[in-house]
Order: sequence, then structure tokens, then C-alpha cells
Amino acid sequence: MANKFSTIISKVNKTPTFIRSFLLTKLFSSKVKFAGTTGIVIKEITPQKTQLFLANKKAVQNHIGGIHAIAAAVLAESATGIVFGMNVPDSKLPLLKSMQVNYQRRMQGGLSAIARLSDEQVRLISQEDKGSIFVPVTIEDESGQAPIECQMEWAWVSKKRAN
Repeated sequence: MANKFSTIISKVNKTPTFIRSFLLTKLFSSKVKFAGTTGIVIKEITPQKTQLFLANKKAVQNHIGGIHAIAAAVLAESATGIVFGMNVPDSKLPLLKSMQVNYQRRMQGGLSAIARLSDEQVRLISQEDKGSIFVPVTIEDESGQAPIECQMEWAWVSKKRAN
């Protein structure tokens, strides 16, 4: 089921590969201002998968030179929110219901995030009037390890109608 967001992404995904990530990132940053301040780069968006990257640069570093804990959480929230948003009908409002982030070890270098939805999750979002799902996300640093484990619960409800 296409919504306005997925329709736009579909058009961007038809552009040449060399410019696609730039266009996806610009689009995202123009709509989600706070996430845009982190410098998140969108590598891929499909209806069931998103892949994002956050470089370890000064603007997002903590006191020990790694990516700040909150910047890593914003990366996870962004990855899950994008793939979830690709599937929410225009008549519904997507909402982050809860997030749990467990920091396992110090982050080394930049972070990559991959969030995915199953066929069943896509079906639930498109067919149910309201509900919530946990959107899985994997975060890896440049060592190839997972320094944080995240669980993001996204909900959808009907938009209020204007009177």
C-alpha cells in the first residue's frame, strides 16, 4: 500500500545510484529537523528495510571521542521510523510509543543501522485501524560489533478529522 511518503521515496529510488543517498538524506533532513542535525546519511530505503549511517564526527561525539549515546539512539529511532513510515496509510498517524536502548560497550568509529519489517508487520500496519509493533534494528560500529541493542515500539492511530 503506497502512501505519500513511500510514493516520493519510490521516485527518488529511480534516480541514478550516485545521487540517490544524497537525495534521500536531504529529503529526510528537511522533514525531520532534529535528526538532520546529527548528520545521519541514508543509504537505502525500501518498504521493508532501511539502512542509515552516522559518522563519528565532532558534532556528535561524547567526552571520550565516541558517538554520543543520544546520537546513537536517534540513529536507531530514525531507521525504524523511516521503514515504519513507509507503510503507514496516509489516514493514520505514526507515533513512537517506546524505545529501549541498552549500551553494551564503547562505540568505535561510525555507526550503521539496519531496520526491517516482516511481511506480517506490513500486513498489520495496512489492515488494522490502530496498533503497535516492535521494529527490529541492528546497530553496528566500524569494528563490526553491535555496541548497542535497541527495541523501538511504533504505533499507529487514526488521524483526527478537521471539524
